Amino acid sequence: MSTLQKIAITGKGGVGKTTLAALLAHIYAQEGRNVIAIDADPAGGLAGALGFPPELAENLTPISEMEDLIYERTGAKPGSFGGFFSLNPRVDDIPDRFSILHNGVRLLKLGTLEKGGSGCLCPENALLRALVTHLLLYRGEMLIMDMEAGVEHLGRATAQAVDAMLVVVEPGRRSIEVAERIRELAGDIGLRQLFVVGNKVRTDADRAFIAGQSPLPVVGYLSASPRVIEADLRGMAVYEAAPEAVEEARAIARQLEALAEGAEPEG
Repeated sequence: MSTLQKIAITGKGGVGKTTLAALLAHIYAQEGRNVIAIDADPAGGLAGALGFPPELAENLTPISEMEDLIYERTGAKPGSFGGFFSLNPRVDDIPDRFSILHNGVRLLKLGTLEKGGSGCLCPENALLRALVTHLLLYRGEMLIMDMEAGVEHLGRATAQAVDAMLVVVEPGRRSIEVAERIRELAGDIGLRQLFVVGNKVRTDADRAFIAGQSPLPVVGYLSASPRVIEADLRGMAVYEAAPEAVEEARAIARQLEALAEGAEPEG
């Protein structure tokens, strides 16, 4: 059985984080794992990439927008600052109550985590942080988290529970610079298992650029694919539209498994 349980995926906007998250969630579900996919990117479209029917996806409300729930669990209204509210609200029932399920993948959408100088001390952040801690430390599913370009949803208490953080990059300087920044942020909270996945690779030169410039070990590549773009435009499951991408993602999953067992990353 896989030694990997918790995978976080991040990177610059538009590099294909959601595509990789959907592919890996599908692959692990195919293997018979109980998979929970967490859409933690406010701009994310993980439901579409996973092929959730629109009428089902409509039932998915970001937790950060559930004002009644936030008030019930923290004792304060969303958007309020100061005053008293619970920093350790009950969250254990939230993943099952407020997620949707399709083709073996359970999907939960977190919504926006407000940023502040040292983290926003507001009720919605308290609830989201408690929920992420619960998901990483106390749930037994295979977890795939599609994140923003950063580590805002993680903290020192939960970083060690992440088995691998995948930073998706494309052939380009800005993407590599963001990967370097993520490496620094992750190091600040003690997250060490970081790897790069190259996406939108068209040529051997693209592959060589990523391999040569990446600040982190590269565990695999996804080719530039018009089928992936078409899937996004049509709201299709990426794994149905682009079977070749599934095989590339499967190779990435195998490489991650090997690394989890102590092997050296391939070049």
